[in-house]
Amino acid sequence: MDVEQARSHFPALASGFVFADNAGGSQAARGVVDRISDYLLNTNVQLGADYSVSVQSTTRVLADGPRAAAALFNARSPDEIVFGSSSTLNLENLARGLEPGIQAGDEFIITGEHEANTGPWKKLAARRGAVVHVWRPRATVPGNPYSVKLQLADLLPLVSARTRIVAITACSNILGSIVPVKEVVAAVRAEAAAKGAPKVEVSVDCVAYAPHRLIDVQDWDVDFAVFAFYKVYGPHISGLYVRASVLEHSVTPIVHHFLQVDKIAYKLQPGGPGYEIVYGSTGVLPYLLSLTPANSLQASFAAIAAHEQTLLAPLIAFLTDPVQRARGVRVVGEETVNLERVPTVSFVVVGERAIRSPDVVAFFDKKGGIGIRYGHFYAYTLVDELLPKISIDDGVVRISLVHYNTVEEVQKIIDILKEALQ
Repeated sequence: MDVEQARSHFPALASGFVFADNAGGSQAARGVVDRISDYLLNTNVQLGADYSVSVQSTTRVLADGPRAAAALFNARSPDEIVFGSSSTLNLENLARGLEPGIQAGDEFIITGEHEANTGPWKKLAARRGAVVHVWRPRATVPGNPYSVKLQLADLLPLVSARTRIVAITACSNILGSIVPVKEVVAAVRAEAAAKGAPKVEVSVDCVAYAPHRLIDVQDWDVDFAVFAFYKVYGPHISGLYVRASVLEHSVTPIVHHFLQVDKIAYKLQPGGPGYEIVYGSTGVLPYLLSLTPANSLQASFAAIAAHEQTLLAPLIAFLTDPVQRARGVRVVGEETVNLERVPTVSFVVVGERAIRSPDVVAFFDKKGGIGIRYGHFYAYTLVDELLPKISIDDGVVRISLVHYNTVEEVQKIIDILKEALQ
């Protein structure tokens, strides 16, 4: 992958500012912005009319948008795609659509990760009398109790004959670790079948995964998947995949009663999303395809993963160096560099010379030129349960990189970290 060619798609990068808060929101590719502008300037009319401009507008929003998103999910059909302003809203609407089919005593399994794929299920369970179980990570590295990871062996005992919804993450936005979704889903389905669960539907949060790896809902055998385009070089909108059979048999429409939407995902899209934003999201796919000569998503994401390892290696090496460990630096998540980890790196500084996470970030802000953040990043439960206890108000320091970052930018981050930790 030609990193400089990739960077040329993002005018904001020319300023020299180091964007290292990409898990909170990436920069938008120029082609995305051009499409938003083109829509508003040339086809900004209501959908569904017979005049030519409306026909063009309708095609852009109701055909081009879902088709491009379906390619990013590897969905079977554009009719399985829902657009919403955020992943949280999409999953809240999904929970509302599933609500009539949820019975008292049904069981949900969730992770304590990003609240978008946690909160809607907890609230649905409270409304319908369902029971919630939490699949929690556990420590994996001796000497670092913050280096935690989800383990399949801890998930399977939570599955029972009453399991109805399993909501997991594909990648942690705190830990940076990738969950082997296909393996996990296959194991859950086998366990549920063995225990006699009549109907299990699986929801996967790909918000922290989508910028780094290729989604494949068909290969994974999942029922729902969600990601945010604004974290994948696009506009502020979210895409939700819902399996066609689930749409037909499990989901009750939440749109106007007179709309004929029984077998398409529009039944979960009340009021419709911003037209120009949906069309803008179609710019993400050609950008990703442009990253390698192969012009394939598989090749592009393989190149992204390879480059991201070069970004991750020096940062992890610095944070886990014996000097920094003695200083009290502890990586929150995996300490190793491998393809099962993305360059979203969190850490805390503990011990006799502890430094609060807000103070580390404030040091960067004072220096200027680099954007990082601290907090729980909507993975409230995960951060709140980290042991030894850290303040939920302080949270962790998070440095989040993507493929348009450079090794030189990582070195700038490390140089300031050295000063901050003195």
